[in-house]
Amino acid sequence: MPTTPEDPAVPRHDEVDRIVAGWRRARPDLDVTPLAVFSRISRLSRYLEVARRSAFTDAGLEGWEFDMLSALRRSGDDALSPGALMHETLVTSGTMTTRIDKLVARGLVSKNRSPHDGRAVEVRLRSEGVARVDAAMERLLEAERELLDPLPPDGQSALANTLRALLLTFETETPLER
Repeated sequence: MPTTPEDPAVPRHDEVDRIVAGWRRARPDLDVTPLAVFSRISRLSRYLEVARRSAFTDAGLEGWEFDMLSALRRSGDDALSPGALMHETLVTSGTMTTRIDKLVARGLVSKNRSPHDGRAVEVRLRSEGVARVDAAMERLLEAERELLDPLPPDGQSALANTLRALLLTFETETPLER
């Protein structure tokens, strides 16, 4: 669990500071500034992954199941096509078919022919799927709040805005192009 410094005026150093300093000594000819950002993002990602895994496991889900169920949950009462789920979760059609079938077998989603087009398939959350994805989301948000707790609200907002600005330079209409 993260801790907040006793006195914010006292300079503190993290492991990344040590790594960056070591590289500056070993290779003073290199600009290692990116390490200060991306090594921290990488290390924070590990803490987030542990929190996510715990939240999903507590709700009886795997990460991919959460991704699928949350895409359906965000769509409200609307069913999604396998193609829409592929777009939401960035997997291939073969993978999507297998995943839908596994979720159907677990009773978390239903898969039916569209009443509007008998050739189309619709995937819809079942009540057990709603219960599990909601429980996982509640646990995940609680864990994420704990991870961000050392930052004041304005710091959290500034970090979100900065990361958004960087991420937007990479995202396109079709994320798989990159």
